[in-house]
Amino acid sequence: MTTLPLALGIDFGTSGVRAAVVDPQRHLYWQYRQGYPDLPAPDCWRQGLFALLEAMPGAIAPQIGRVAIDGTSATVLLCNPAGESLTPPLLYNHPCKESLETVKALAPAQSPAASATSSLAKLVWWHQTLPPAVWDQAAYLLHQADWLSAQLHGQWGLSDYHNSLKLGYNVGNLSYPNWMQGQPWSRVLPRVLAPGELVGCVTETVAQRFGLSPQCQVVAGTTDSIAAFLASGARDPGDGVTSLGSTLVIKLLSEQRVDVGEYGIYSHRIGNHWLVGGASNSGGAVLEKFFDRAALGTLSQHIDPAVPTELDYYPLVQPGERFPINDPALAPCLSPRPKDDSAFLHGLLVGIARIEQRGYELLTQHGASPLRQIYTAGGGAANETWRQLRANLLPVPIKSAASAEAAVGSAYLALGLRKDPIE
Repeated sequence: MTTLPLALGIDFGTSGVRAAVVDPQRHLYWQYRQGYPDLPAPDCWRQGLFALLEAMPGAIAPQIGRVAIDGTSATVLLCNPAGESLTPPLLYNHPCKESLETVKALAPAQSPAASATSSLAKLVWWHQTLPPAVWDQAAYLLHQADWLSAQLHGQWGLSDYHNSLKLGYNVGNLSYPNWMQGQPWSRVLPRVLAPGELVGCVTETVAQRFGLSPQCQVVAGTTDSIAAFLASGARDPGDGVTSLGSTLVIKLLSEQRVDVGEYGIYSHRIGNHWLVGGASNSGGAVLEKFFDRAALGTLSQHIDPAVPTELDYYPLVQPGERFPINDPALAPCLSPRPKDDSAFLHGLLVGIARIEQRGYELLTQHGASPLRQIYTAGGGAANETWRQLRANLLPVPIKSAASAEAAVGSAYLALGLRKDPIE
């Protein structure tokens, strides 16, 4: 079989789809970004995927040897044997408070699954609330990245252990724990692979439709935040990555595993180390609720980072927080609002920076490797005023990520440039 030189990484974030094509030397050949089509999910995801593949230049598509897809963590679908969604997907920030008591009675307190927004809470909620006629059709619980990858390789019921962490999968011994076995919903659990593990070639239909080689392989994917980490340039214990996207996600590479469910802290396995972190519901989505991108850029220039703000905000779009406070009912704090929009934005940016500060402090307090530097990814990484406000609070160097695109990290995962072995 001829080795095809290029890798395609695809990122399905909260606001749209992005792609990157790289070669084994990490040279970037092509990038793509587009908002989601005006369709309900998951149709908008599938159409976004197909639009991306159609947009790929004809000279590049036949050279794609591997593809990896990342998606938002704990965004899940319940599918029938043909991979068709039986209900609207439940998104990453959707709380299933009604099933949380059942989940907590099963899962260990420190498990990332013991949260109202976890994949497991959503699965249990579906089992509790769907009519039997609908539930009986269910064959697979799939994450966003799982479902989209299957659009390419045609094999349903597969996931990866990054996405499956919040489903309850044990990344320590690579198996579902005993407490998940024999449950009335356990029959729909996906088979879990290592991120980057080969699944199979694209289907003949996909290859012909989009000009891909029949030898093009699809690998098991990952989450958007881990893809952003892989793209960032972080390498050593103590390296942190803050993703300033629609939500705020922090990750810290650590020699020790840390799981503290009380604060929404959990660990992913990365090689010989652990990627410790958490995801806040605060972030860019709060800013975009009040200002468009042009206004954010203009108002940021009117903020003096050296002048402190008296505003003490906890910026959320709606009630509910995951990390560093794990409280499904936590109310947003966005008042008082000053008349000056730049002063209001100043308060919002500092409020999010304080959440980041508190997050890293919690990670190290509970045993993670000491923070030594931070790489910044996501759309907010381009805001210099925000960087300076964060530097006022965080006592380590803050750098821009080598790449701010999660799609680049997924492309690296596809190439196998960042191995993820169990040792």
